[in-house]
Amino acid sequence: MASNTPASPRQKMINLMYLVFIAMLALNVSSEVLDGFELVEDSLLRSVKVTAEHNDRIFSDLGAYYKTNPEKTKDWYDKGAQVKILTDSLFNYIQGLKQHIVVKADGKGGNPEHLKHPDDLNAAYEVMFERGKNDALRLKTSVDSYREYVATLVTDPSIKRIIENNLSTEPSAKAKENEQTWEESMFWRMPVAASVTLLTKLQNDIRYAEGEVLNDLLKNIDVLDFRVNKIDAYVIPESQIVMRGGSYKASIGVSAQDSTQKPKIFVNGKALSEGANGQYVAGTGSTGTFQLKGYIELPRGDGSVLRRDFSSQYFVIEPSATIAPVLMNVLYAGIDNEISIAAPGVVNQNISATITNGSLTHKANDIWVARPSKIGEEAFVTVTAKMSDGRSLPMGRKSFRVRALPDPSAYLTVSDPAGNSIKFDGGPLSKAALTNADVVKAAIDDGILNIPFTVVRFELSTTDGLGMTIKEISDGGRFSERQKNLIRQLARGKTALVRSIAVRGPDGTERTLKAPLEIIIN
Repeated sequence: MASNTPASPRQKMINLMYLVFIAMLALNVSSEVLDGFELVEDSLLRSVKVTAEHNDRIFSDLGAYYKTNPEKTKDWYDKGAQVKILTDSLFNYIQGLKQHIVVKADGKGGNPEHLKHPDDLNAAYEVMFERGKNDALRLKTSVDSYREYVATLVTDPSIKRIIENNLSTEPSAKAKENEQTWEESMFWRMPVAASVTLLTKLQNDIRYAEGEVLNDLLKNIDVLDFRVNKIDAYVIPESQIVMRGGSYKASIGVSAQDSTQKPKIFVNGKALSEGANGQYVAGTGSTGTFQLKGYIELPRGDGSVLRRDFSSQYFVIEPSATIAPVLMNVLYAGIDNEISIAAPGVVNQNISATITNGSLTHKANDIWVARPSKIGEEAFVTVTAKMSDGRSLPMGRKSFRVRALPDPSAYLTVSDPAGNSIKFDGGPLSKAALTNADVVKAAIDDGILNIPFTVVRFELSTTDGLGMTIKEISDGGRFSERQKNLIRQLARGKTALVRSIAVRGPDGTERTLKAPLEIIIN
């Protein structure tokens, strides 16, 4: 018969802190991070498989007791069967969503366990929101219904709280700051690797809830019939992924305990002190995968000692930060450049950043404003995070090229035949429209930058009937009266050039545009 202890389901709690690392993704996803997702996904899949087998054994026990004494056990068996049906249904639905996302990214034949395009940022959103039905909302509703039902079947308040927290669809603090729903925080701009891992984690939590409910139902048949018939050791880390420089923490114990007896715990060949209360702490001076092995000794009533071995592993990763320009791949001197700065597992208010060439200020959420000062000199942005223990930990450094703003384009604001204001940047134009255009303007408006310049002066040039060039210079951005008189004398087919246009940019420097504004009177 299978045990009714929650040892194996609790093992799944290993994965709860994985999401600290997963949820704070930014636009630039490095290959190391993608490899990390693959590592986490593999661990989760193994946990799901073990938990499912454990749950099947518990349900088999329920079935055996039902056959032996159906009158006594019918209510508990029926509830267990219903939980198993609901769990399998929701689990399979999530598996289908994973398959749809992977096929969207990798094409027909895509396999969630072997991703070809783990960095695809669009597939998850398109599947969950744009397939003609809102699968993201349907998933949330299904999880809510499942959570509310299974929570009513658990009698232990602490286990009930764990299930409710694991399956909560309340948006995280960061999602609320970004005004995102739970669904958007799960699937918007998420790489395929992250979305698949998040869904696998959700499947893992569902199997955990199923196991706890089945355990509770089994105990309720007759607690005295099942009192401690198996004792297993367990390891519950706060997180299996730790940043270098932090601490790996894990609680070690047995699944069935006597409050009058404290077990002796041995980790990697050394005894854990009794005052540690089962908590193991290890330093993390280097990165990599580290093994945690040992055993627990518990005295029996007859004086003998029961020994149970345990093993686990944890992963130490390098600190990392995401520093990405919002609009461009370079920084422009003299203007505000918005960049996004984030660090996995660190809230925005605990992140600080500096720049070597210019100034850097925090605007809102993960948006910072860089204003470099020297053209041609690289600007280095350095990010530091304040950790939970009060230490400041360097998270990353990125260099940007600093360039001068490109030349703007000159234009006039004129009215079309319908009376609408349009931008005119050269070509045929009626004399009336030209006469009514009082000001020459200049701006950079290329779809990425939208920066106005101030026109300091310009020259209007044309030819008279004898072919002689006539020039008039303005004193500012407006046409002078002499220039307007020159425009009024222009005949159809004549060309007027607005050239030698001097402009002043937002950085305060003055330049003369090389390209003239050519106007043909029609």
